[in-house]
Amino acid sequence: MTARQMKLGAFLWATGHHIAAWRHPKAHVTAGVDIDHYIQLARTAEAAKFDMLFCEDAAGVREANVNIASQTSRSIGFEPISLLAALAVQTSHIGLVSTASTSYNEPYGLARTFLSLDHLSGGRAGWNLVTSASHIEAANFGATGLRPHADRYERAREFAEVVTGLWHGNGASGSGHNGQSFSVRDPLDLPRSPQGAPVIVQAGASDVGRDLAARTADVVFTAAQTFEEAKAFYDDLKGRLAAYGREPDDIKIMPGVAPIVAETEAEARAKHEELQELIPDDVGVALLSSYLSISDLWRYPIDGPLPELPASEGMQSRQALVIEQSRRDNLSIRQLARHFAGARGHWRVVGTPAQIADELEARFEGGAADGFNVMPSYFPGELDAFAALVVPELQRRGLFRKDYEGRTLRDHLGLKRPI
Repeated sequence: MTARQMKLGAFLWATGHHIAAWRHPKAHVTAGVDIDHYIQLARTAEAAKFDMLFCEDAAGVREANVNIASQTSRSIGFEPISLLAALAVQTSHIGLVSTASTSYNEPYGLARTFLSLDHLSGGRAGWNLVTSASHIEAANFGATGLRPHADRYERAREFAEVVTGLWHGNGASGSGHNGQSFSVRDPLDLPRSPQGAPVIVQAGASDVGRDLAARTADVVFTAAQTFEEAKAFYDDLKGRLAAYGREPDDIKIMPGVAPIVAETEAEARAKHEELQELIPDDVGVALLSSYLSISDLWRYPIDGPLPELPASEGMQSRQALVIEQSRRDNLSIRQLARHFAGARGHWRVVGTPAQIADELEARFEGGAADGFNVMPSYFPGELDAFAALVVPELQRRGLFRKDYEGRTLRDHLGLKRPI
């Protein structure tokens, strides 16, 4: 038995993470607005002893240029904090993490909402801090356009400072906060969190994003295709912590992984190919365009290479990851789009329970991850398969818990209670 055990998140996303998940014959097409569907997923993940549920959010339609069927299937869904409040009373241990943007919220309201969820769940809440990189979202909030990347992160830094101050009761003295972007007078009207403070998750991988994570985050969600990429990110981020008076174990780095598992390798690969065949080229290219922040990718030959791209104010780290993969693997636009549509740039693993456990163990024991945010290709099938096949294999190897050690999300993650 290893003393160190990996952490697992279950990343929920309506029909699934594959762009064509809604077309799979076993997918639940109306999943985004079916509370019973989410309750089932939450109970499956909790029975498998996952650390947390993770909910992404975007305050607007996601891919503006994707054909209407795919666009609708990925854009219909509950506001995630409301959803997690409902799931809090249907579960007893699993953590509840929701995305909320620092660009389109105010610190006092967000701090109060997440602290309320934390009390409702007995100390299981977490906030996934994002700055938002979508022009579509910006247009929904009266903005004249997307703020520059550096400005978004400077606002996020102060935003996180205000929120954590409110959670720690720093406003109780009456001094409040009066800064460049925010002014807050009063403390919150709630007692301290059952776990000290809700957990903060962060996913930015640019240089300023990594600094923000090193300063504020408890968990970091990232994307890495290769072991070398994952290891370099892991070492870099852990190395930044000392500058903020923190220790390496104060942050858990959990890259995304999109597993497709079956009893035999042939069966797993057949499942993967079945999903890939459901991707129309125009949908794959449109999705790729949205992540690259380029509107006219369709004008280039689909079987030709990815063109040179201008610098973006969007998701800079994701753009760099996609460009690197296209050059490294010599992929055409069509090939890159089909690959990217399967897991949106995250690591994809196809195989038997033992093969997938081998891959996860190699990155975990090799110092490239503290755990993984599991991104099933379609729901409920692939979450069921991971819980039934991969989790027992990880438990057999002593890499993952057989039962919860505590009741709060910080207990599960092995994070210190904030003083």
